[in-house]
Amino acid sequence: MPDSPLRVDPSHVHVPSKSFSWATLASLIRLANQSGTLLLMLPTLWALVLASQGHPSFGLLAIFAAGSFLMRSAGVVMNDLADRSIDRQVERTRLRPLASGALGVPEALATILVLIALAAWLLTFLNPLTIMLSPVAFLLAAVYPFSKRAIQLPQAVLGLAFGWGTVMAWAAVRNSLETPVWLLYAATMLWVVAYDTIYALQDREEDARVGVKSSAILFGARTWLAVGIALGGMLTLLGLTGWLFGLGPVFYGTLAAVGGFMSQQVWKLKGSVSPALAFAMFKQHIWIGWAILAGIWAGFL
Repeated sequence: MPDSPLRVDPSHVHVPSKSFSWATLASLIRLANQSGTLLLMLPTLWALVLASQGHPSFGLLAIFAAGSFLMRSAGVVMNDLADRSIDRQVERTRLRPLASGALGVPEALATILVLIALAAWLLTFLNPLTIMLSPVAFLLAAVYPFSKRAIQLPQAVLGLAFGWGTVMAWAAVRNSLETPVWLLYAATMLWVVAYDTIYALQDREEDARVGVKSSAILFGARTWLAVGIALGGMLTLLGLTGWLFGLGPVFYGTLAAVGGFMSQQVWKLKGSVSPALAFAMFKQHIWIGWAILAGIWAGFL
């Protein structure tokens, strides 16, 4: 997924020679922008708190936080590797290290291998069921970049990938997979479809020009309705999950407040949305994720 609404004047793009530097590596994995890491991590924290009934272990919190950083970093490198020829045609992305030529394919592959190896090392601290589920996470991360060429709704594939962390986190706590985790997984998938559709509004015209598919293109003028339905489904599934756990009224009050805020976003989508506004609205979902986490935690008090 893109990482900034900044528009670049193509006439000022400089293509450097391929040379490794830590600054280039940091740019490759989006070190300065951890929005994607947080959006990947937060649903895993929801799962950890729910599965442990409000008392997750510090060790698991640390493992899934670190794992979210590693897998998101690997994911953006895989995405840039697959999209490097497309990124050169889009103003906002043509300065990315692989698109610009600052780094080559061998360096990108080596980076992916190191990140995946570190993530695999973290798995050694988890139970066998979680380890068995882990290849699915890598497979979904690898498939997502190519889904943008094959299907009209690649955001659904991203949702499957980002949501899988909830399944692994649940398994890490309970060593089993019960009904609530699948409700949580579906809620996360719908959330990702919603906020990444907003995200995709930044590049809707250019994506259409270069042949990249996205939900923002698919839904067009009805994007507001699609996002509203996805967010409504997300809140419904979270409410059902909370009901199964007997969460207290604070949780439902939090969902109501979050729903009110989301409705304002949906209303804004009915009008003209600039790239800067789309990016700002996308970033607000990080705070939505934190609010839901706080509501789940408070629901056990």
